[in-house]
Amino acid sequence: MEIPWLKDLVIIFLLSIGVTIACGKLRLPSTVAFLLTGVMCGPTLLGVVDDAEHISHVAELGVAMLLFTIGMELSGESLNRLKRPVFLGGGLQLALTVLALAGLVLLYGQSWRQGIFWGCLVALSSSAIVLRIMQERGLTSTPAGRLSLAILVFQDIMVAPMLLAVPLLAGRLELTMQSALTAALQTALMLGGVLLFARYGVNRLMEMVVRARAREVLLLATLGLCMGMALLTSALGLSLSLGAFLAGLMLARSQYSMSVISGILPYRDVFMSLFFISVGMMLDVPFCLANFFPILGLTALFVFVKAALTLPSVLLQGYPLRACVITSLSLAQVGEFAFVLAAAGLETGLLKMYDYQTFLSVSIVTMMLTPAMIAAGPRLGDMAARLAGKVPPREGQGAADRALEDHLIIVGFGISGKQLARAARESGIDYVILEMNPETVSRYRGKEPITHGDASQPVVLEHLGVEKARVLAIVISDPAAVRAITLEARRMNPGLHIVARTRFVTEIGPLRQLGADEVIAEEFESSIEVFSRVLTRYMVPGQDIDGFTARFRQENYRTLRRVSAVSPLDVVAGRLKDMGVQTMRLAADSPLCGQSLAESGLRGKHGLTVVAVRRGDEISASPGPETRFAADDVVYLFGKADKLYAARPLFAGGGAPASPARRPPG
Repeated sequence: MEIPWLKDLVIIFLLSIGVTIACGKLRLPSTVAFLLTGVMCGPTLLGVVDDAEHISHVAELGVAMLLFTIGMELSGESLNRLKRPVFLGGGLQLALTVLALAGLVLLYGQSWRQGIFWGCLVALSSSAIVLRIMQERGLTSTPAGRLSLAILVFQDIMVAPMLLAVPLLAGRLELTMQSALTAALQTALMLGGVLLFARYGVNRLMEMVVRARAREVLLLATLGLCMGMALLTSALGLSLSLGAFLAGLMLARSQYSMSVISGILPYRDVFMSLFFISVGMMLDVPFCLANFFPILGLTALFVFVKAALTLPSVLLQGYPLRACVITSLSLAQVGEFAFVLAAAGLETGLLKMYDYQTFLSVSIVTMMLTPAMIAAGPRLGDMAARLAGKVPPREGQGAADRALEDHLIIVGFGISGKQLARAARESGIDYVILEMNPETVSRYRGKEPITHGDASQPVVLEHLGVEKARVLAIVISDPAAVRAITLEARRMNPGLHIVARTRFVTEIGPLRQLGADEVIAEEFESSIEVFSRVLTRYMVPGQDIDGFTARFRQENYRTLRRVSAVSPLDVVAGRLKDMGVQTMRLAADSPLCGQSLAESGLRGKHGLTVVAVRRGDEISASPGPETRFAADDVVYLFGKADKLYAARPLFAGGGAPASPARRPPG
C-alpha cells in the first residue's frame, strides 16, 4: 500500500538532518535550520515536495502540542498572575497595532476596512517560534517570558473573531444579533464544561490512568485530552492551539503533570519541526529575489513598528524597561495564524496577490530573524535602561521569580526517603521529592513538597531545579533507573553532589563511573548492622564493636559513602585516599566542653584537624590553639575516615551518637 505523502516526509527528514548540522556549525538555532529546509523543499526552489498542504496539516499539530506543554507548565499561581498581562497587555497590544496600521493605510489611500485587516495581520505574533526559543533558552519563567506568553495567549483567543470579521470587512456578510448571541452562548458553554471537567474530572481520570502502570495508556490519555480539546475549540471556530492550551491548563492541576509532560515531548518536537519546515515552503524565492530590497526595507520597518507598538502595552503594566524591551523584540515577527488570515483576505478581495506575496516574504524573514532578536533583547534592554537612568533588574530577582536554589532533591519516598526528608526538614534544608507510586503521592500531597514523575526524564529533573540543586539523593530500588537518573543529573549539573543507593556492592563501580559521588550499598550496610547486633548478643564491648566497624569501613572505603563535605575541602578529600570531612555538634555533656583546642588533643591523640568552628551565626575559620569549645558548637573536622568515625562519641558525650549539625545560613 502506497502512502502519497510518506515519500515527502522521508525527503524532508533526510534534508533537515544535513541543514541542521550545517547550521549548527554556523551557530544558527535549529528553528532557522528547519525554516531553511522548508525553503529548499518548497515548490519555488528545489520542488522536492509535491504536496506541501498535507505537511502543513500535520505541522498544525506541532503548534497545538507546544501550547499544550506551555499550559502544563503553568501553575495555578502563575496563571493567576497572568490574568492582567493577558487581557490588559494583550488587549492594548492588539488595539494599538490595529489603530496604528489603520491610520497608516488610510494615509496610503486605502479604505478603513483594509486598514483594520492589515492591523489584525500585523498584530499577530508566532507562538510556535517565540515559545520554542524561550523554552530552549530557559526564559519562560522570566518576566519577559511570562509577558510574551500572556500576549500570545490573547492573540490566539482573538484569532476566531478576526477570521469571522474578514467577510464582514469585505462586505460579504452581515452579522445578526441572533448569530452573535449563538456564538457567545456556545463559547460560554464550552468554557463552563472545561472548567467543570478540570475541577472534578481530570484528577480522577489521571489517577485511574496512572494506576494502570502502563506508559502507553498514559500517553494515549494525554494525547486524547490534548487533541479532544483542540477539536472542540476548532468546532466552535476557535484555534486548535487554544484548545490544546486549555487542555494543558487542565492537566497542570493534576498531581501527575510531570509524567504527562515527559511522555509527550518527543512527539511535540517532531511536529514542531514539521511546522517550521511547512512555513519555509510558503516562501516564493523568485518573487523574493526580484523584490529583494523592498522586502528588506519592509522587514526592517515591520520589526521597528511592531516592537514600538508592543512596548507601551507592557510598560503600562509597571514592568521594568528591560523586560519590556525584551518582550517587544520577542514578539516583533508575524504569527503563523496570520497566514490563515491572509489567505482569507486574498479570497475575499481585501488583499491583492502582490500584497499577499510581499506579506508572506516579510513574514518568513521576520520569523528567521526571531532567534537573533530574542538573543539581542537583553543587551538592548540594558542599553535602554541605562539611557533612561534606571538600573536594569535581572530576571529571576523578584520575589515572584525566586525558585528553589541550593536545595536537596529526593528521588523515592520509601523508608529512606521519608527519613531523609524528615532530617532535611528539621535541619532547615529546602527539599523536593519525586515519587513514581501514585498512591504515595496522593497520600502525602499537601503534607510534603512531593511530585509524581520519572526522574530519568531530563524535563522532570529540570522542573525539580536540578541545575541549581546542591544534592541529589536517589533512594529507589531499580538499578537501571538509578543509573539513568545519575547519568542525566550529572549531564545537566556537573557540580551536583549525587548520593545513590544500590542493593549490591558490584553496582558501586558503574555508578561512580556514571557520575555518582557517593554510593551506598545496602548489601554492605546490612552486613555491618548484622555483625554489630550479633557481637552485642555475645556481650562484646561497645568500643570493640565500634573499632571493628571503623576498620571494616576503612578497608572498604572506596565502596562506601564519604562523610559530609564542607566548602572546597570535599575536593581535597576526594583526591586523598581514605580522607574525609565531617561536621560534629558538641553535646552539653561532651568532655571537650570548656577545653581549648590545644587541651583537647584532637590532632595529637585522635589524628584530626579542626578546620572551622561555628558558634551561632559566627564562623571561626582555622581556629587557634587557644580557642575553647562550648556546648552546641558545630566543629568541622578533617582526617581519615576511621578516625572521624571513632571520634563521634567524644563529641556526643555519654557514648550517644553525635547529633546532626544544621546547615550554616546561606
